[in-house]
Amino acid sequence: MIPVKGYSGKRVGVLGLGRTGLATAMALQAGGAVPVCWDDNPASRALAEVEGFEVAELSREREAEALDVLITSPGIPHLYPEAHKAIQAAWAARVPVDNDIGLFFQSFAADEWGGFDRYPKVVCITGSNGKSTASALLHHILQHVQRPSQLGGNIGKAVLSLEPATDGEVVVIELSSYQTELARTLQPDVAIFLNLSPDHLDRHAGLGGYFAAKKRLFTQGGPERSIIGVDEPEGRFLSNVIREGDNVIEISSTRQLKGKGWSVFARKGFLVEWRKGRQVASIDMRGFEGLPGSHNQQNACAAYAACRHLGLAPKVIEVAMAGFGGLRHRCQLVGRKNGVRFVNNSKATNADAAGKALLAFDNIHWIAGGQAKEGGITGLAPMFDRVKKAYLIGEAAQDFAAQLGAVPHEISGTLEVAVAAAKAAAAPGDVVLLAPACASFDQFESFEERGEMFEALVG
Repeated sequence: MIPVKGYSGKRVGVLGLGRTGLATAMALQAGGAVPVCWDDNPASRALAEVEGFEVAELSREREAEALDVLITSPGIPHLYPEAHKAIQAAWAARVPVDNDIGLFFQSFAADEWGGFDRYPKVVCITGSNGKSTASALLHHILQHVQRPSQLGGNIGKAVLSLEPATDGEVVVIELSSYQTELARTLQPDVAIFLNLSPDHLDRHAGLGGYFAAKKRLFTQGGPERSIIGVDEPEGRFLSNVIREGDNVIEISSTRQLKGKGWSVFARKGFLVEWRKGRQVASIDMRGFEGLPGSHNQQNACAAYAACRHLGLAPKVIEVAMAGFGGLRHRCQLVGRKNGVRFVNNSKATNADAAGKALLAFDNIHWIAGGQAKEGGITGLAPMFDRVKKAYLIGEAAQDFAAQLGAVPHEISGTLEVAVAAAKAAAAPGDVVLLAPACASFDQFESFEERGEMFEALVG
């Protein structure tokens, strides 16, 4: 645990009592603060009381005015479509609102840093798709070379549940737009922007607000090195805005980057590092089963660039990457039966993520559907020739059927029916791919639960 600094003896509101909120309350208490907790869910409030925390309805005027600061969990709206009542009460009482990411950067550095031979580094990764895989891959490489490291944020542990820094350590943090938008303090040593595609638009009032939330990590955070995916115009814009000398490494999985400066790009299965007008390294990724598809090649470019900044040699990185088994629910190979591969990409909760999975394979039996997002799958039409048959589930089944056109498909309704049908139809060399292009909440509690059921059904 990282005790929170700066609030000893002060009343600090904690809004939202899930994994992040409880970790925040504990870290505040460890730093001498008095956490005052609230969650709209009575069961969550009861759990906080069992842990010994004070519980009070923070949307009440008198409770808000008694606070020194309010810390809110990322899942709670703080502006759009409407700020939570407790946040509005804090505004009215002139109480600052922050989140656990802001507290982390405020508290991570400690007096003992003066005795370290090598200062710890914090690497933050954001983007619409791939950030969990890129984070896990970077952490895997650091573990392979026995560099002290921790992984947290939007993946794994809440940031305040991480351990205090050690000499030469690298802390890898995955950050969502919800987290970067509100944090009052952002101080990464290395910041990575992977890509941008429409998502969470209701929380940010459109694509511009969504991009602005992610951009704060770079423009406010002032990292010593920024690694920027330039396959979308937003990335190219960001790279240009923050570039000063050699502080940016551009990455791409769609084109060669052979201009000025430092770049890492993937082409035809090879990762290439280009610096000072020449190629300095190349890695053949074609046999890396844990990193299928061009989207994972972008993740590899990001992790590779971060490792190079941290001083690792290309050959060392290559060996570590080859041993990466992939991240659960993200293009994860979960079985082979009679020459058929079964791939769990339940994390593909939007069309863009599903499209990246479709591009990674051929001869696909595609399981899709769930709680649809705006636009459906019409934008994936150029990839439909990779699909031998689609099996549609959940609320989106009828709409997806209409959007598939001439692609062979059936409305399976449930995941159980879809997997059984795909198993029966698939031939050697085919891939049964769960890439729903939808949220899971119509039939499952989470994308993890959906992916776990797929794994169980594959057997």
